[in-house]
Amino acid sequence: MRTRCGRGTARAPLCLSLANTANSPPIIRMSQPPKPRRSGPPHNPGVRELVAAKRRWSSPPKREEAMQGFRGWHERGYLPHRDEPGLTQFITFHVADSYPATLRSEWAALLQVEDDRERHIQLEAYLDKGRGECPLRQVDIARLVDAAFRFYHGKRYDLRAWVVMPNHIHALFKVEAVPLGRIVREFKEYTAREANKLLRRRGQFLAEDCWDTYMRDGGHELKTRRYIENNPVKAFLVREPKEWPWSSARFRDENGALHL
Repeated sequence: MRTRCGRGTARAPLCLSLANTANSPPIIRMSQPPKPRRSGPPHNPGVRELVAAKRRWSSPPKREEAMQGFRGWHERGYLPHRDEPGLTQFITFHVADSYPATLRSEWAALLQVEDDRERHIQLEAYLDKGRGECPLRQVDIARLVDAAFRFYHGKRYDLRAWVVMPNHIHALFKVEAVPLGRIVREFKEYTAREANKLLRRRGQFLAEDCWDTYMRDGGHELKTRRYIENNPVKAFLVREPKEWPWSSARFRDENGALHL
């Protein structure tokens, strides 16, 4: 099931007004900047009831898991999330300007697609059009993101597959002792900080939300892995998965084993 995760806020500066008198300079006013528009989807009615139903047939996180930050089934107003240790998760991040808030009607339509596979196909078809600035086309930015995934392999998760596309990123990993929400949040914070240094700019890099799907079984995981590594081929960027430099395909042998 496709889901979404991650968000942060910052306090805006207070207003300052200096009264004008005959012997004083003109009035100086500093007003609060407008709040940025969300790059995620609009509210999805009914998701709260859906999560409540899922909680009824599933076990809540154990006490020690809850203390670590695992939340089990939960929602943030868009789609349901399932965050538990031992789940293998498929995550899709997209660059902030690749699916802007101005396309809220398209977001709303996407949320109404009930079939998980069809919803993902529609999202991928849009992202593969290469909308936005596509900063991940730059070698130094793509290398940064590619290395960030591999750095925490064996430390925070068991990395199974990934690919860095021009305006979005896919990753497949098994969650272990660190909750999915923390993995996503810290990955986005790190890539935003380091990518903005290379781009010589400030502000949002990846969209504040991302899509996640937990793997139901080994067959589901195998199909997802092949999908991820074949993404550059489907987008007509290369002819073979191993030709793409920012993908797990180049680390996989002929038997399907990943060597990191």
